[in-house]
Amino acid sequence: MALARLLVFACAALLVGCSGEGDVRLTATNTPGQGVTFVAPAATPLPAPILNDGCPVTEANGSTPPGERPSTGHHGNGAIWTVLWPNGTVTFQPGGPGSQEEDGALSMKFAWWRAVEGRLEVTGRRLDGSAPPLRASIPEGYGNTGFQASGLIFPTPGCWEVTAKAGPGTLAFVTRVVSLY
Repeated sequence: MALARLLVFACAALLVGCSGEGDVRLTATNTPGQGVTFVAPAATPLPAPILNDGCPVTEANGSTPPGERPSTGHHGNGAIWTVLWPNGTVTFQPGGPGSQEEDGALSMKFAWWRAVEGRLEVTGRRLDGSAPPLRASIPEGYGNTGFQASGLIFPTPGCWEVTAKAGPGTLAFVTRVVSLY
């Protein structure tokens, strides 16, 4: 568990301050033979039109999950935390983190922490156009509190509101999803 937390912190730190030397892949394992790989993107300036599209992206509040090292990319409220992407933008590109599904949807791994007891549920909706709802892949085996890996599947690029729930806790944020495929 300590190794997983260390690796997740390293990923979070890289998400907010990569050197531009290329993507960094980190694997956290809770059980032998099972691992979760997080990919921190290299810092790449985004084109101005993407940043000025009117999407009210959430800025990370720096609230750090218990037991984790502080990071400006952390975002939480005392019940649930995650790591937000730089500039509020999740960018999908060839050779970069994430993947494109057969149906064209865009899938990216997200880390979560829960201080409240309960199974994590993540939903989402596109704010700037019509699209099917966000899908989430949330694997079993992480327990009812603490760290939880997930995969978020955005059906289309655009401006997305994401809401995570666990027990009585709720955390919502807005992120921009960009595809360079």
